[in-house]
Amino acid sequence: MPQFGEAAYAELARFASTAEELGADSLWVGDRLLAAVQPTVGYAGKDTIPGQFRTGIDPFIALAVAATATTRARLGASVFVAPWYPPVQLARQLTSLDVVSGGRLIPGFGIGWSPEEYQAAGAPFRRRGAQLDELLDALEQLWTTSPVAHQGERWSIPASWVNLKPVQQPRPPIYLGALSSAGLKRVGERADGWMAVVQVPGGVNLDMLAWQRKKIDDAARAAGRDPSAIDACVRINVAEDTSVESVAEAVKVLADNGYPDVFVDLIYVATTTDSHLDWVERLLAS
Repeated sequence: MPQFGEAAYAELARFASTAEELGADSLWVGDRLLAAVQPTVGYAGKDTIPGQFRTGIDPFIALAVAATATTRARLGASVFVAPWYPPVQLARQLTSLDVVSGGRLIPGFGIGWSPEEYQAAGAPFRRRGAQLDELLDALEQLWTTSPVAHQGERWSIPASWVNLKPVQQPRPPIYLGALSSAGLKRVGERADGWMAVVQVPGGVNLDMLAWQRKKIDDAARAAGRDPSAIDACVRINVAEDTSVESVAEAVKVLADNGYPDVFVDLIYVATTTDSHLDWVERLLAS
């Protein structure tokens, strides 16, 4: 969805409804809190943060708009930076979205990369993986039981009635974004889906995807889980000045090699609502 950068997000409802009419099966948001002036860690291996991240609408609001403007498209996040959010508030927001959308939510979670965003969120930057694990444990309780109680390293929930539950039962699918060995192991041990990433141009690195998938499958088997039950959804990051044809070819390569479920991030190639929708129409037609 046109969530970041100047002006594009002003017509989220029109974008969402038109994209669905054109044939989009899913609509996605990201999660950026701010863009540090002097970042200690840059974005995607660089020492800077893209200017587009200086302006961005809240992902929960964007998904709520999309939920009411559409009837069929799944509504995903790639990804919520989980440790920023207390689990009770996060569960209430996500459950509300699943209810309002009629059970179309795909919540993806990750641990982020910006120390400054963690500082602004009042969250500790260290032990982010452990915080994600604890938050997922708490969400499981909040989504599937009532009364709910949780006692963990960072958060505690006194025994409480929480009767608002998701439409999807027993809960919405949990997708995890991961690149590191530890993150991929977590996907295999506890996720319903893996959020992989490729870059266009640059080609689809099938060997890297296979290596990552093997890490996930090995961890799943070690945990007594069926690896085939873990879905995969690939995010295509599109660089500036990339053609629609290049992205369409990447989609085809992924589909032909066992990755039919993809979505495309247009942040660097489209600015206005109309330019986003032009990309949607041309890509789906391809």
